[in-house]
Amino acid sequence: MNPEVFISDQVKLAVGALYSVPTDNLSITVQQTKKEFIGDFTVVMFPLLRISKKSPKQTSEEVGSFLKEHISQIESYNVIKGFLNIKFSNEFWLNFFVEISKTEDYGQGKPTGKTIMVEYSSPNTNKPLHLGHIRNNLLGWSVATLLKANGHNVIKVNLVNDRGIHICKSMLAWLKTGNGETPETSGKKGDHLVGDYYVKFNDLFKEEVSVLKSKGMSEEDAEKNSTLLKEARVMLFKWEHGDEEVRNLWKKMNSWVYDGFIKTYNRLGIDFDKTYYESDTYLLGKKIVNQGLEKGVFEKHEDNSVWCDLTADGLDKKLLLRPDGTSVYITQDIGTAVERFEEFGFKEHIYVVGNEQNYHFQVLKLILKKLGYDWADRICHLSYGMVELPEGKMKSREGTVVDADELLENMYQTARDTSLELGKLQDMDPKEQNKLFETIGLGALKYFIIKVDPKKTMMFNPMDSIDFNGNTGPFIQYTYARIRSILRKADKYSYKNIAADKMHEKEIELIKTLKNFPSIISEAGAAHSPALVANYIYEIAKEFNQYYHDVSILKEPDENIKGFRLVLIEVISKVLFKAMHILGINLPERM
Repeated sequence: MNPEVFISDQVKLAVGALYSVPTDNLSITVQQTKKEFIGDFTVVMFPLLRISKKSPKQTSEEVGSFLKEHISQIESYNVIKGFLNIKFSNEFWLNFFVEISKTEDYGQGKPTGKTIMVEYSSPNTNKPLHLGHIRNNLLGWSVATLLKANGHNVIKVNLVNDRGIHICKSMLAWLKTGNGETPETSGKKGDHLVGDYYVKFNDLFKEEVSVLKSKGMSEEDAEKNSTLLKEARVMLFKWEHGDEEVRNLWKKMNSWVYDGFIKTYNRLGIDFDKTYYESDTYLLGKKIVNQGLEKGVFEKHEDNSVWCDLTADGLDKKLLLRPDGTSVYITQDIGTAVERFEEFGFKEHIYVVGNEQNYHFQVLKLILKKLGYDWADRICHLSYGMVELPEGKMKSREGTVVDADELLENMYQTARDTSLELGKLQDMDPKEQNKLFETIGLGALKYFIIKVDPKKTMMFNPMDSIDFNGNTGPFIQYTYARIRSILRKADKYSYKNIAADKMHEKEIELIKTLKNFPSIISEAGAAHSPALVANYIYEIAKEFNQYYHDVSILKEPDENIKGFRLVLIEVISKVLFKAMHILGINLPERM
């Protein structure tokens, strides 16, 4: 039973009986009562005044009195202006708990038949994954899992940016300075090796620009006249025209990167249902752009570049094809979007991309609409804030990013050191210990990042994330492990009857918090914000620990009360497990 729906239905009955009106189409708003007022649920009465023809206070009193008289489980009600606050008895909450304790997969939404595509990760094959990618991947994966929990059919996709001028820069630097170096000869992961050459290109480019400036050129002219940059553009042109030598080098270096990516994804617990490659989709994008040119949607300039004029829409002119016919980012995004819709017919397509691309997706939707694709309105840009460090922003070209692999290893080591200091794992097998350290380290990282609202820029400090107290992943993991330990010690348990007046006040509060789980899943899914789930989990964990401190469970002499309490904490553990799974966080049975 959903209490809000129950109240809504009962209010409709009350309104129909009191004012002799049909209520089939009547919409009733029921909210959780604010903490500063007495009550469990609040009914917004203002919309009913047109029916009652009476004041807010009188209408609320009449409806409240009717409900109190006809529903035995309503303990009391009070009226605050145009709001009717209703307080239920302990018996109501006990019956509600009995119902959810028997509900399999509590919180899982019913199938909607709605297909939603979520794109995340979208790395470039010229550098390894870094901290910014970690937020992208964790957010994308958890949003997809959250939408599944809401009953949607979800397709997780990755678009690998495996072509373009940035890729050519790494390739060119390797040709000039690499001396045939490979991941095997260097002992480096392939993505790290290629990333080193991307940084190397930037260093060489700066040197060349500096020399040209010393000869009297402005910085802008020096960059334009850089032979390195010209060579990179020539390489891109050759790639797009199928030059065998360039293509072979591209395949070789990209294969090194893919091997590296897979290792990082596996450690993060990230996966995809399908991976797209820009090298495949950009051709379709170019074809669509040329079709738009024929239809007069786009315009070709004298230098043969193709543009879309969006000035009438309050934007600017957007380049779609360069003068030499090579494509730009938005070209392949057009092609990819069309290909995906034709393949899956999605009801919504969520792009998990940083907020620096807000304008890009505004333009993408508008261009698709101008091309006649009505489904462009189904595109949603989940724009998230950047991850910053205490010392400032990260810069890939300068090699000042926080490397994902290094960060994951540091999280493992920190979890190991912190856990061993607590001295509770002496009798645990070393392999089991290592698995636990990995679980704690990843849980700390994931929770620390996901608990922040996606729209907000966040500051990351690894040491703050691994703490066994406070709003952290390890605190929740430890809470779950504590519950599982209690249940193991209890062995067999059950309860048949317990009087409502024997329930502890904290048990009522825990049941009320558990009641919110389905609505939190629904609200978080609609907002594309796993942060709502994360902070809800913390509230449950915090309430349980307060409860555990104040109430005896295993030493309770009354077998019925003990059985009830064990079932209560078992349901809490199940909710913790499901909610943390949505965030991609594993919960250990022992810590």
